[in-house]
Amino acid sequence: MSESHKLSEAFKLFDEANSEDPNTVIISKKSFPKELLYAQRMTKTLSDFAPEASEALKLTARCQHIRRWEISRSSYEMNRSGYLKWRQELKKFHAEKAREILLKVGYNKETIAQVEFLLLKKQLKKNKETQTLEDVICLVFLEYYLEPFATKHDSSKIIDILKKTGRKMSEKGQKAALKIPFSKKSSELIRQAISTT
Repeated sequence: MSESHKLSEAFKLFDEANSEDPNTVIISKKSFPKELLYAQRMTKTLSDFAPEASEALKLTARCQHIRRWEISRSSYEMNRSGYLKWRQELKKFHAEKAREILLKVGYNKETIAQVEFLLLKKQLKKNKETQTLEDVICLVFLEYYLEPFATKHDSSKIIDILKKTGRKMSEKGQKAALKIPFSKKSSELIRQAISTT
């Protein structure tokens, strides 16, 4: 199987897995499985932000939240240590699910190992591909999820999250973020976050 055919087949299997998400998002009166929509947004953003991305990075972007709903946040203590533990378990879970599919498609050990490395977010700020993935995750959050999230939380919490998001990003990622067309309210929150960093 050619590399491009493997990529298409892996995307298909990732999407089938995420299509089972019981959580949905309504856009223009149409319902989408939450994690399927997220995965497609990750692929689109990666394509725009880093069109030269490697096959491993393209695979990782598509499966970054694979079957995420199977490990609920409520299964862990509702504090910072519980949150961090949940996030670590999710990374391992996503890596295991991705590995199963990539083996089925016929990817070699090296590609699978690189996808697992990226899903585990190893060497952030040091490894170029890990950093690109983090930039894409942040850009997807800012473009698609910031506005609805901001309506549910107070401004001080949003500003704090925006500061943390900015610190995770590379200079290239930060520049791309500034090109996103935000609402007046979100633009003001971002301005405050930048001015107090």
